[in-house]
Amino acid sequence: MAFSFLPELLISMFVLLVVVVGSYYIKSSKNPSPAVDWPVAGILPSLVYNLHRLHDYIAVDLLAPSGHSLKFAIVSIRFFMTCDPANIQHIFTSNHANYPKGEEFAEIFDVMRGSIFTVDGESCRRQRANYLGVLSNPLLAGLMTRCCRDKVEKGLLPFMTNMARTSTPVDMADLMTRLVFDLYATTIFGVDPARLSLDMPPVHVADAMDTVMEVGLVRHIVPAFCWRVMRRLNIGPERKLAAAQVVLHCFTNDMIMERRKKGHVIGQEPVDVLSSYINDPDYGGDLLHATLITYMIAGRDTIGTTLPWIFYNLANNPHVVASIRDELAPIMSRKSAIASAAMMILETEDVKSLVYLQAALLETLRLYPPAPLERKSVVATDVMPSGHEVCARDIVLISLYSVGRMEAVWGADCHEYRPERWLSEDGCKLRFVPSHKFMAFNSGPRLCLGKDIAIIQMKIIVAAVVWNFDVKMLDGWAIDTKLSCLLQMKNGLKVKLNKREM
Repeated sequence: MAFSFLPELLISMFVLLVVVVGSYYIKSSKNPSPAVDWPVAGILPSLVYNLHRLHDYIAVDLLAPSGHSLKFAIVSIRFFMTCDPANIQHIFTSNHANYPKGEEFAEIFDVMRGSIFTVDGESCRRQRANYLGVLSNPLLAGLMTRCCRDKVEKGLLPFMTNMARTSTPVDMADLMTRLVFDLYATTIFGVDPARLSLDMPPVHVADAMDTVMEVGLVRHIVPAFCWRVMRRLNIGPERKLAAAQVVLHCFTNDMIMERRKKGHVIGQEPVDVLSSYINDPDYGGDLLHATLITYMIAGRDTIGTTLPWIFYNLANNPHVVASIRDELAPIMSRKSAIASAAMMILETEDVKSLVYLQAALLETLRLYPPAPLERKSVVATDVMPSGHEVCARDIVLISLYSVGRMEAVWGADCHEYRPERWLSEDGCKLRFVPSHKFMAFNSGPRLCLGKDIAIIQMKIIVAAVVWNFDVKMLDGWAIDTKLSCLLQMKNGLKVKLNKREM
């Protein structure tokens, strides 16, 4: 029994050998083919060789020359990859029942197994109704936006002011991670971990969530039997993931125990997310943990991943910053006339009308979607609008990153950062773009339930930073992406801050 996985181990070693030999061949070749189809391993060696530029490799080398859709196999596992909006609409809306996430997806993200992130069918519909009930509670919505405003006023702006005064470079990626982690821990558990402070305390829980997404990408790319062997032997990335899962379970368990100690105060209705689930008999044990972790990852990773890219785009496009400030100026003038303050911050009602600012956010999400790749399984044989046939048990990969760079969808300037593409001719309204062409908030029955709250929170944060500070990237700072299911910055975003004098 101890060696029951020996066949999987031998196959894994053979695949690894082919990958190593293939990668070496590609590296030494003067004119390497973008996707050599190797015996057994398929295009895996080419994929591994191009991991440092994974999403550009998919967009430019795989999908663009193939008419935006491609079929391939890795170790007898059949894949269909696409960025064709017609295919996306078919997969996510027209025939969505035939394209569930599937059991293997749930195993890849086993720390969230059983939550809305990993389930399909009736279980998904039931949990989605619960999530909608929780997020539509006006008390919770008020708490989320109020916490955002307070955290910006009492945490983010004082921190940035201190960094500007001392001329200390700031990693905006790390800063946004801390801000958003505090924000979502407060609204989910009712506790502020205070990771955003001048002493920069460790962020072990946030690091553990990053590990889930980094190892999740490995599990997406590597054949399942390979990473299952590593998991059983507790080696490689699986060892790191196991440690991260312990951190996440301990954190959520501590939060649950702390809440149960406090109990319910008569006359005070609890409004944080945990309060909606802690006494629900349908959410006990592992499901409660998985649900809370899903809330944290869904909120923290979407906003926390997007905000650094927003500030990266703004730092490289000062004319966009000027246009945002022009839009903010009338509101800030009215606020300063009522009460003078060293720092100007907007309320929820203030940001709702800021269409240019929202266009700048949407343009960032187009070019840098937080989750650049979606995965689906196939239930029954089907034919895509593109004419490609998929069969039961095939894996479907949708490149959101590639969709945002399709000239047929976004025009000849699709690689440029241009918020104006989202505006009506008079610049007063946002243009409607169907979700199958802009997948940052998913599409069809799985459309993101927290979309509106996320946009409001990002607008509050970005408006406060843009109005109160000049943000300039350090000269020569290189931007690269992590190997992760999220489009996170590998080395952060180092900037210099200057307090604006008004």
